[in-house]
Amino acid sequence: MTMTRRNALATLMASLSGLLARPIAAGTEGRKIIVVGAGLAGLTAARELASRGADVTVIEARDHIGGRIWTSRLWPGLPMDMGASWIHGLDGNPMTRLAREAGATHVETSFDLALALDEKGAEIDISEAEDLAEKVLRAASRAAEKGDRDIPLKAAVEATKGWKSADARQRRLIMHMIHAQISNELGSSWAETSTWYHDGGEAYDGEDAIFPDGYDQIIAHLARGLTIRQSAPVRAVAPKGAGVVVTLAAGERLTADHVVITVPLGVLKAGHIEFAERLSRKRQAAIDTIGMGLLHKTWLLFDKVAWPDDVDWIEWVGPRPGFWSQWVSLARVKRAPVLLAFHGGDEARIMEALPDAAIMAEAHAALRAMFGNHFPAPKSAQISRWGQDRFALGAYSFATPGTTPKTRVALGGADWDGRLVFAGEACDPDYAGSAHAAVRSGLAAAKRLKV
Repeated sequence: MTMTRRNALATLMASLSGLLARPIAAGTEGRKIIVVGAGLAGLTAARELASRGADVTVIEARDHIGGRIWTSRLWPGLPMDMGASWIHGLDGNPMTRLAREAGATHVETSFDLALALDEKGAEIDISEAEDLAEKVLRAASRAAEKGDRDIPLKAAVEATKGWKSADARQRRLIMHMIHAQISNELGSSWAETSTWYHDGGEAYDGEDAIFPDGYDQIIAHLARGLTIRQSAPVRAVAPKGAGVVVTLAAGERLTADHVVITVPLGVLKAGHIEFAERLSRKRQAAIDTIGMGLLHKTWLLFDKVAWPDDVDWIEWVGPRPGFWSQWVSLARVKRAPVLLAFHGGDEARIMEALPDAAIMAEAHAALRAMFGNHFPAPKSAQISRWGQDRFALGAYSFATPGTTPKTRVALGGADWDGRLVFAGEACDPDYAGSAHAAVRSGLAAAKRLKV
């Protein structure tokens, strides 16, 4: 069999797994450890280290814990998750185990319960779009495998026979699926996404599920019993003797034997934390190479359900590719008159620049085009802006051309003779960009500090 990048991935993962688990310290019992960031990765690492007898303090820049898991309770009785929302694949997923431990009820959603509409609101069969997109993406990947360097997915797709021979209508359908599968999944545009690894990595089996009572139940469970300091942004980290000193934005200096950095990749890319001693060449290259994507959420609350109440997903092949093209309905799973619209990548950046009123007006116009002029205006909206959040600067990571599983392993390693360890969803070579990747990475970071 010819060895390609795709079928070599499993072999590569096996060789990298040893790196993820390799211990770098003599033990954690009695050691003082600072974890920077109280998101999923940070709380997971802190909880694991504390269970082994380490003296752990979590430092969080925000005035609340959870990081990119943020459950808004602005609407009474309707918790809205502005960041992570789903358990992606229930079977064997560490998030499923955590949900069970936390006693957090989760409800399955299904892509099979979907409605697809054309530009004028007529119901259509979306399978043609899926088939067309699958063919050109497969052809693009096959052609790219033969090349000696990774290229953006846009260039690879546009070079295929399928794309070149497609008419305007077919290209519109292909673009709809690319926005659904790339922009809204990865938080990136096809012009900045790796062809080699846009569909790489692993996935858990089973249905997806949401938390009717909020994802923050998992955060509260993980944080129980931990020492956490909030509203304490970290300005600098430096080696000191056999340990590390952490300087907060207010000037306070904290010392520890080890520091675990779990801030989002966007914060690392922006250089908001100063590392007094240079990071390893491979780690800095990973920070520079891996992309930080953006997913924009618009939650809309109505007086009543004015759309089909037996579907979970609504697809709109509208006049502007990528705009208001994917919706989630809570009518079935939560019996709530709420719709959620997604924008990813370039479209997310455009939406973030608009004021709330303009976004609500655009959403209403799209829904009227989909369901008729009688469709009511939303009475309230909640809108995410992760790209403008200085403690995130994006939603989650994605693979740019040049990003490989090795790149992510390099990001998640250790510096300064094991005193400085990195973790977060961007560090996981198998499941990056997901909540479960953050948990896996936090466990891997704790294992690095284990006998």
